[in-house]
This record gives sequence, structure tokens and C-alpha cells, in this order.
Amino acid sequence: MTAVSATHESPSRERIETSILVAAEEVFSQHGYRGASLQMIADRVGLPKANILYYMGSKQALYVRLLNRMMRRWNEVLEDITPDSDPATVLSDFIRTKMVLGQRYPEGSKLFAAEILAGAPFLSDYLGGELRDWVSSRAAIIRQWSAQGKMDAVDPRWLIFLIWSATQHYTEYSAQVSGILGRDALTEDDLESISSFLEHVILKGCGVTSPAPNNSAPKSSADAHSVEK
Repeated sequence: MTAVSATHESPSRERIETSILVAAEEVFSQHGYRGASLQMIADRVGLPKANILYYMGSKQALYVRLLNRMMRRWNEVLEDITPDSDPATVLSDFIRTKMVLGQRYPEGSKLFAAEILAGAPFLSDYLGGELRDWVSSRAAIIRQWSAQGKMDAVDPRWLIFLIWSATQHYTEYSAQVSGILGRDALTEDDLESISSFLEHVILKGCGVTSPAPNNSAPKSSADAHSVEK
């Protein structure tokens, strides 16, 4: 078998790449970077190993692409914020979207956490470059909200870190959470209760009043399709 080309006689390139990414996310999360192989990924997705190389370039390139994709999913809510945005709505959407994505893509979340715990060997340039610049640009807008009296003068970096970590807990420590709650997995009601709790605590800590119910904010894992890329 040879690497396929994206023609009208074969699945689109986007569809093939998506299938590879899904399989790779599962393999890397189960075996780690060192334990995973392109052959494992090829077997999981049902393609020749040559196809994986054709579409992804290398094992490292595929791994880094997965990590970057996870971060884009998490942070998309903050991409279009402006000084005129409402902090209550933005922060609520950020919390709820991050909760939903953690449950919908647990393998990706755990993969990213494992990379960070290992010292970020493949992400150090991204963390100190693109992501650092992104956080700085979001922080500048949040500081403007504080200057306008929309919220207390909290350090925006710690706020972003807090939302990342507080929502991530329910993915990384899902076994602990489920064990204490006495069930196999979190229910939709659990997710709503957790999201409301985090929204209340974090927004109140920032001097922001929780927004009225927002039908545009994802409330379940099914709604997370709209924020996937």
C-alpha cells in the first residue's frame, strides 16, 4: 500500500487528517510520547504507516500539532475579546467552555498535562513565545476592564491560570472526583453544578456579577462542536 493522495476518489485530506489526529491522541495519551509509535497510530486508524508520514511529516510534528490544537480549543473563547466586552459573559463562557472541552476531549487534556509535567520538552518554544504573547495580549484587555471599573484590579495572568487549572482538575483527577462522588463518571447535572460553582467563586473574586443565563455558552459536551478546530 502506498500513501494516498487527496483526490475526488479518496476521502478529503481534512477528513483523513482528523482521523489520524483522533487515533494519535488516543495512542499518545495511553503510551506517552516515548512509548507511542507511528505504527501504533497507523494500526489504530487503519492506514499504512506511510500515510501517517505523508500527512503529518513526523512523529514529533504530529505530537506537537495535537498539543497546539488542544490549547487553541481551550483559548478560543478569549480570541475576540475587546475592551468593550462584558467580563461577566467572557469569563463565564471561558469557564463553561473549558469544562465542556475537558470532558469531551479527556485524552487531549491528559496529553497536554503529561507534556507539562515532563518539563514541556516539545512545547518550550511555544510556551515562551506564541502562548506567552497570547496571554500578554489577553491580560492587557482584562486590565482595561479593571481600569473601566468593570471588575477588580486582579492580575490577569493569575486569573487565566486559575481558570485553566480549576477546570482541568475535573479531567486530570476524574478518578478521584468520581470516587468521592460515588459514580463512574460525571453527569450533565454535575458539570452544570461545577460550572456554576466555579463561575460564582471566580467572578465574585474578581468583583464581577455573574451574567444572566447565556444560551450561547456550551452547556453539554455536544455543544463543544462549535469551538472545535
